[in-house]
Amino acid sequence: MSIFVWVISGLLCLAYLAAGGFKTFGPDARIYAAFPWAKQVGMASTRIIGALELLGALGLILPVLLGMAQILTPIAALGLVAVQIAAMTFHIQRREFQALPVNVVMLLLAAVIAVLRFLGY
Repeated sequence: MSIFVWVISGLLCLAYLAAGGFKTFGPDARIYAAFPWAKQVGMASTRIIGALELLGALGLILPVLLGMAQILTPIAALGLVAVQIAAMTFHIQRREFQALPVNVVMLLLAAVIAVLRFLGY
């Protein structure tokens, strides 16, 4: 079970590092091209979302890897669940239903990590 949790955590971490890193540090024009919704919410909000994704990604791996404050890992996973719920709500309001499958998968993976890490795996 532990290997399963590490694989899921690693994959989710990489996905959030990529998405969050791009939203946080990417050039404005490329962000607007990749995420049309960024024009509606503004670049500052988009960068905050990216920073939250980066922090969540690090929280999935570092506490357990370092053996310190390991309760932060399931809390980070729950934070990423909240990010996905907000993203899904936003996309539904904008009728961007094509984005929902990715949001659902990311939400489910984060929820699985949260539950399994709370259980001590």
